Amino acid sequence: MNTSTTTSSPAPHSDRSYFMGVMNFIVLTLSVMLIVWISVDTFNQVEFLQNHPYMTFQFWVCVFFVVDFFVGLYYAESKWSFFKRRIVFLLLSIPYLNIINLTGIRLTPDELYFIRFIPLARGALAMSIVIGYLSSNAVTSLFISYLSIMLLVAYFCSLIFYQRELGVNPEVKTYWTALWWSAMNMSTVGCNIQPVTVSGKIVAVILPVSGMVIFPLFTVYLTDYVTRAMKRAKKRTFDSTQQ
Repeated sequence: MNTSTTTSSPAPHSDRSYFMGVMNFIVLTLSVMLIVWISVDTFNQVEFLQNHPYMTFQFWVCVFFVVDFFVGLYYAESKWSFFKRRIVFLLLSIPYLNIINLTGIRLTPDELYFIRFIPLARGALAMSIVIGYLSSNAVTSLFISYLSIMLLVAYFCSLIFYQRELGVNPEVKTYWTALWWSAMNMSTVGCNIQPVTVSGKIVAVILPVSGMVIFPLFTVYLTDYVTRAMKRAKKRTFDSTQQ
C-alpha cells in the first residue's frame, strides 16, 4: 500500500509580510530622522548644500527608499498595478539634491529649498500609510492617513515659511509665528501676515488647497463614526429585547 507523507514548508506569505513590515519600520525611522535633521538645520540656519553629513545622509535615505520601492514591486502580486499606484513613491525617492550638487546645476535658493523637501514628501507618504495600518477600520485608517499628511504638510510649510521669510519679513520673528501662520492658512481662515518671498507665496497657495482637500474627510469620518455608533446602539437594544 502506498503511503503519502506531507512535509511542512515555511509560509512564504508570512515571511513576505514580516520582511515588508521590517522595511516599513526602517522607512518610518529614516523619515523621522530626516524630518528632525531638516528641522534642526532650519532652526540653526545651516546651509544644507554645504552640510556634507546631511547631504550624505539624505543620499543614503533616498537610496533605501528606491530599494524599498523595488522590494515592494518584487513581492507585489500584480506588479503592473503596484507600479502604477506607487510610481510617485519612486519619483520622490530620487536624490535630486545630490544630483544637482554633483552636476553643478544652478538653481535659485527657493528652488533648491523646495527640492530639499522632496524626500520628506516620500517619507510623509510612507508615514501616513504605516500609521493608517494601525486601524482595522477602513474609514478610520483613511482618516488617520490623511490627518497625518495634513499635519506634516502644515509643519513642512511652516519650516519653509520660517526659513525663507525670517530676516526678510518683519512680521516673522520666531518659528511659532510661522507655525501659527501655517495652521491658519491650512484651515482656510487666512492670516494677517503676508508673505514677501517667492517660497512664502507658493506655500500660501499650497496650504489652503491642502486644507480644502483634506478637511471634508473629517465629515466623512464623523458620519461613518456616528453611523457605526447608531448601529451598535440598535444592536444592543435589539439584543436586550430578545433576552
